[in-house]
Amino acid sequence: MLTQRTGGNELPKGLDAAWDVAAGYVQQTVPRSRLFLRRAAEVLAMEAELARLSDQALREECLKVREHFLRGRETPEILKRAFAIIREVDFRQIGERPFLVQVAGAMAIEAGNFTEMATGEGKTLTATMPATVGGWRGKGCHIITTNDYLARRDAEWMKRVYNFCGLTVSAIQADMEPADRRQAYLADITYCTNKEVTADYLRDRLTLGRLQGLSAVILTRIVDGQGSGTDRVVQRGLPCAIVDEADSILIDEAVTPLIISGHAPNPEQVEAFRQAATLSAQLEAIRDYKLNERFHEVDLTSAGKSRLGELAEPLGGLWQGARRREELVTQALTAREFYMLGKQYVIQEGKVVIVDEFTGRLMPDREWRDGLHQAVSAKEAVNIEPPKDTYARISFQRFFRLYRRISGMTGTAIEGTREFWQIYHCPVVKIPTNRPCIRVHEPDRVYATAPAKWNAIVQEIRLNHERGLPMLVGTRSVGASEHLSRLLVAAGLEHEVLNAVNEAREAEIVALAGQAGRITVATNMAGRGTDIKLGSGIADKGGLQVIATERHEAGRIDRQLFGRAGRQGDPGHAVAIVSLEDELVVRHAPRLSGYLRRRFGKTSREISGPVTRKLFDVAQNRAERLALRQRKGVLRTDDWLDEYLGFAGKEK
Repeated sequence: MLTQRTGGNELPKGLDAAWDVAAGYVQQTVPRSRLFLRRAAEVLAMEAELARLSDQALREECLKVREHFLRGRETPEILKRAFAIIREVDFRQIGERPFLVQVAGAMAIEAGNFTEMATGEGKTLTATMPATVGGWRGKGCHIITTNDYLARRDAEWMKRVYNFCGLTVSAIQADMEPADRRQAYLADITYCTNKEVTADYLRDRLTLGRLQGLSAVILTRIVDGQGSGTDRVVQRGLPCAIVDEADSILIDEAVTPLIISGHAPNPEQVEAFRQAATLSAQLEAIRDYKLNERFHEVDLTSAGKSRLGELAEPLGGLWQGARRREELVTQALTAREFYMLGKQYVIQEGKVVIVDEFTGRLMPDREWRDGLHQAVSAKEAVNIEPPKDTYARISFQRFFRLYRRISGMTGTAIEGTREFWQIYHCPVVKIPTNRPCIRVHEPDRVYATAPAKWNAIVQEIRLNHERGLPMLVGTRSVGASEHLSRLLVAAGLEHEVLNAVNEAREAEIVALAGQAGRITVATNMAGRGTDIKLGSGIADKGGLQVIATERHEAGRIDRQLFGRAGRQGDPGHAVAIVSLEDELVVRHAPRLSGYLRRRFGKTSREISGPVTRKLFDVAQNRAERLALRQRKGVLRTDDWLDEYLGFAGKEK
């Protein structure tokens, strides 16, 4: 049985935190994978019996089993029978019968685990089994995914399965009206994105105001009738969530809270951001300010504060206050030094649009907080929207902890084992692949300088292209993908670029990425939700060749990219080609990387070795620890706001 959630409880502290960590280690010692594989084998043993049933008889079996879940009379035997029935329905409706490992993964999800299943192992089909059981319980089941396209695609693809099992299914889309959203949430199974479901929760909370708990809502509805606001909410509760790409949604995006805000026109404030950009350009690094590369912070020196005071004196107004002018200029310096066009953002239709660091996708509905977005806009001399008034906010971490039942699946969960337990109290289970993985993973190839690295990457691409092998080359930013594109053009190598600027062609580009000699340069957006299928004869030549041009700050993202090769037992090859000038090591291991840069100088030869390779592991480990502290900080901020501002009520 899936465990009950802890709701919005705060993170444990002190000895409680130490005890909780110890409990997490004990949880991971349980051999869950073998347990679920054994149960899955028992499910497969029912195949012959169910295969003999007519469609009508199979529907009747669905109704019988559904009654047990609806009335809360579920047992391990009933659950196994339910999975066997759904597995047979999968085969009859969409022509795919889940393998042993897919059934084991479904069992793990139903039991409240975050399940690691390798790329190409069929997670969408796997989810039909626990989702159907969730729908049969009668309170609804949300399947959370990363974008509207995947939500719509998966709902349409699996609709026949759910309908056969007597369930309704829907998909939430960004452009849906409230009435349509309300109807979609009433479906037994609702596909939606993390952003949409969280925003709907916040809007419902704003609609209900200070009403806390079911009794208060019922009394208000009796007294005030339809005008109470209870008739305008769209969600019916948070009973059950199955999170696809769980590490992306629950870890990578957790550091940014979702905020409901409104316009607050302030021409004077907008002008102040422009003036701050002008003033910051007149300050000099080292003399006037110091940079902290690891934490992306700027500190004004005493000389810098004095210089700023002199520069700001003629402006008058708010610039007369030392604290306010220093805050504005520090923000402007942060935008100038740490936020780069083509990396953290792009310019579209005269506006700054954030690029998701982990997926490479555009986020036109997001803004950086505390005036940073306005500072970046001022730096680029584009339209500046005034900071908005915040009506409500909640982090994804806190929101998903409100579900009574939560579980998920992803291709890379093991690295997040500790965090999944500490934040969500869910263990991680690694499910083996249906066929052995034969991908060749070459050790990192390290170069002293960025130019030497890029030259080596182009040569590697040329060699693979001449062999007729398809290549997927991963970059960390839009700027890096376009830089490599220019190098490939100069080398006379035809290629496709997939990044936030041309994401509309994603499906088209990915569909052809496995063909002979194909070169695809992509940001991390090519790493999730879609499979690269090999063209005819490519497997015999060696399969897809994956090249990472940098190591990411999260090792899971690297593994997502490498996992594009060698899917479902196919051959493949993966390697990272990196340099001592990469941001990861410069930011998170500055002393050791600086020493190695001085030692190797500007040599263009490969300098791979135990020390240079270890440097990247050390830097990545430090980056992951820092990111975890930041995510916990966001969650504690939410807890503080809940306690002192009383907005986000705990669901009982």
